[in-house]
Amino acid sequence: MPSKKKGDIFDYFDEMIRQMEEEFEELEKEFFKAAGKGEVKTFGPYVYGFSMTIGPDGKPIIEEFGNVKRLGTKPILSEEREPLVDVIEKGDEIRVVAEVPGVDKNNIKVRLNGKTLILSAQEGDKKYYKEIELPTEVDENSAKATYKNGVLEIVFKKAKVESGKEIKIE
Repeated sequence: MPSKKKGDIFDYFDEMIRQMEEEFEELEKEFFKAAGKGEVKTFGPYVYGFSMTIGPDGKPIIEEFGNVKRLGTKPILSEEREPLVDVIEKGDEIRVVAEVPGVDKNNIKVRLNGKTLILSAQEGDKKYYKEIELPTEVDENSAKATYKNGVLEIVFKKAKVESGKEIKIE
């Protein structure tokens, strides 16, 4: 982000939000035009949103969620919704919080593959799927998961990385 005076940061975010609004309006127009031509398979509600957080480097991170995706200029509707997810790194923990309302906890599947956490859930016509890139390696044996009121929370301990290990020269 270019150097700005304190008051100008609000102008920067206002401009970003204005651009996102324009992009969403364009996506919405294209989606309904394609749906009217029968080019979009429709089932269930249309869910689209975005979350905006500030990364550790001070730059905004914008992530989309829902079941409306863009393929080139054509919007497509997926059977699976991408849930809203927050990844919080604090101290020696990584906390993943995901909104997956309307499913029983026994129908939620969580799998860890390296630094990628794969979340899927299905109950009736509610289907969720998201691959979440974790900021660092985690100890998979330390995972603790809870699910209450449609919110899944998984807490991992960061993987121990040996440092200061002497390297023997042969």
